[in-house]
Amino acid sequence: MKYNEISHFSHPQHKLRYEYSEFPFKCDGCKEVGIGSHYKCTNCDYDLHMHCAIPSPSITHPFHTKCSFQFLSRPPGNVPRYCNACEKDITGFLYHCRSCGFDLHPCCAKLPMVLDDGDIKLYLYRKVSASCHRCGRKGRSWSYRSTCKKYNLHVACVKEMLVDSWHEIYFGCGNNYNNNSNNSYRKLENRIPSLKGTLQTHHRKSKGKAKKCCEVAGLALQFIISAVLGDPTTLIAGVVGSLMSK
Repeated sequence: MKYNEISHFSHPQHKLRYEYSEFPFKCDGCKEVGIGSHYKCTNCDYDLHMHCAIPSPSITHPFHTKCSFQFLSRPPGNVPRYCNACEKDITGFLYHCRSCGFDLHPCCAKLPMVLDDGDIKLYLYRKVSASCHRCGRKGRSWSYRSTCKKYNLHVACVKEMLVDSWHEIYFGCGNNYNNNSNNSYRKLENRIPSLKGTLQTHHRKSKGKAKKCCEVAGLALQFIISAVLGDPTTLIAGVVGSLMSK
């Protein structure tokens, strides 16, 4: 549900207004990167993902059927905590199961089980036996896997790719947004061919198959990025996807 304006306990001094931005932001709730639909206080430059601004008090998840996750504004206790989906540190808003001790970032908790655009389907798995096309490792975190089971990408790897590539955009733009964003896109482009090359090594004997697989990989990455960011945006995700299929 979307409201044009809300009050939020984490920022009581001002109301937050709904905004759609093509500029990446750091969510002041969960401390994770975001883009697209969110709530913002323009007076204080305070931003919240949709999932952080209007959270569910409690949720369940198909991967943890015995758990009941409660929304918390900060991690419980004094021990460092990490997300059981992406294995990244949790430093802000989270969903926590008191019985099992499991934790999830709000956006990770709301990752779609299936990403489907009508032509390509990607399924979210808790663990996959195949290696990730980004890092080459197995079982690092939740992964999205294509229907053909030939394309796998860790949720954690997508986050790393985004944070590394957009750090300059978020912290160093000033009045040079276009120049800095283009530079960051080029940096991201330098990272993507490693994925494309990995796919091609699987299909050296069939150029047509390799091309098709890379096109699928590009679209897959686009969908996964959109899901990880907590909003089905297409601008930057589309740029990344197009780089994959070149």
